[in-house]
Amino acid sequence: MEDKYLVIYDGVCNFCNGAVAFILKRDKTERFIFSPMQSEYAQEVIERYKVDTVGVDTFMLVKNGNVFLWSDAALEIAKDLTGFWFLFGVTKILPRSFRDFFYRIFARNRIKLFGGTKHCQIPDKKVLGRFRGLAM
Repeated sequence: MEDKYLVIYDGVCNFCNGAVAFILKRDKTERFIFSPMQSEYAQEVIERYKVDTVGVDTFMLVKNGNVFLWSDAALEIAKDLTGFWFLFGVTKILPRSFRDFFYRIFARNRIKLFGGTKHCQIPDKKVLGRFRGLAM
């Protein structure tokens, strides 16, 4: 997994699943792999990296042995996507606490805004190999 970047996301959140689809479409080098936070695989990774602040509102990236959470994860992912998404990196001039404050408000309300499902969504067969920990 050293050459892959692992995104851990809420698999029952429609917005989060949309974010995964967004990344898949713009990840031409196929560096990103994904695991729903509800999976044993994601829980093992979270435990291995000793991340104790993870909840269902967490968006987490493991890249080159480093863990990025919340807004840092989103901005780090944007750096590696095709197009001009890397430009969002300018928001790093804002303090992390400020960015994460708004991230967490949005995360707390994302299910109300975009809906959710009872079970993790299963991705399309052509990208299924880029997912870890899915129960079939």
